[in-house]
Amino acid sequence: MSNPNSFKTQYLRPWMRESGAAAAASSSGLKGIIAGGITGGIEICITFPTEYVKTQLQLDEKGGSKRYTGIGDCVKKTVASHGFFGLYRGLSVLLYGSIPKSAVRFGAFEAMKKRSVDERGNLSPTARVYCGLGAGVCEAIFAVTPMETVKVKFINDQRSANPRFRGFFHGVSLILKEQGFRGVYQGLTATILKQGSNQAIRFFVMETLKDKYRGGDPNKSVPKYIVGAFGAVAGAASVFGNTPIDVVKTRMQGLEASKYSGTMDCFVKIWKNEGPAAFYKGTVPRLSRVCLDVAITFMIYDSFMDLFNKVWP
Repeated sequence: MSNPNSFKTQYLRPWMRESGAAAAASSSGLKGIIAGGITGGIEICITFPTEYVKTQLQLDEKGGSKRYTGIGDCVKKTVASHGFFGLYRGLSVLLYGSIPKSAVRFGAFEAMKKRSVDERGNLSPTARVYCGLGAGVCEAIFAVTPMETVKVKFINDQRSANPRFRGFFHGVSLILKEQGFRGVYQGLTATILKQGSNQAIRFFVMETLKDKYRGGDPNKSVPKYIVGAFGAVAGAASVFGNTPIDVVKTRMQGLEASKYSGTMDCFVKIWKNEGPAAFYKGTVPRLSRVCLDVAITFMIYDSFMDLFNKVWP
């Protein structure tokens, strides 16, 4: 007769451990989704004007079609032509998209983190990159690509002599009618590269700095102003690491994206026609936006996660 205790040891307990780990990962993921969604909505309302200016500068090509001499000129001309709220053109698109984007990013990161931590609850350097990369790829596919494509087309539309989009739903319906589903999924490869590298860099830097501050104790609390400072550093690292990818992505999602046969063709044409410096267009406004964005995002997100962990163990 087989030993019941042997069955429990060999099959039942490992299965229970795996089921418990899966349940914990699912719970962490759900907390991350809710906290991330709330965070995304608050953050984009604060930082959108810098995103608008960055996109305008990246769409600005050399030659007769060049419109702006710099950040201040872009702001001045936009306000003169469209009023102060012209700097918020396309906000509705990002607002509709930022909530699911942030929800997917943090939900995926928390779920993967829960499955990757060691017995003390710490992530190894390799696991930090893996979890951040996974979070970035998930948000690129499920939220960022359609949101960013529509946003860039809206801002690009405003640059034309006769803007066609009368609002979010009218603009999206026009894009779908004329270009089909592909029209809101342009630049997917570039977006996956951008978001994957973005979040791999940010979460790696963030988790590494937090781990250094805690001295390896995952239960030690990190003050929110310290979290904000770490977030700014993580944001700056991601800007310098992947702005060239961001420029290519923006061009691939603009209204003139049809002149590029693909991501690599876009890269080659920018290099050939505008030179290497073109890959760092919009770096200053992007740097200011991203540092503020990531600092605010992690401070708000950590605050909500602290709350959820108290009321939702």
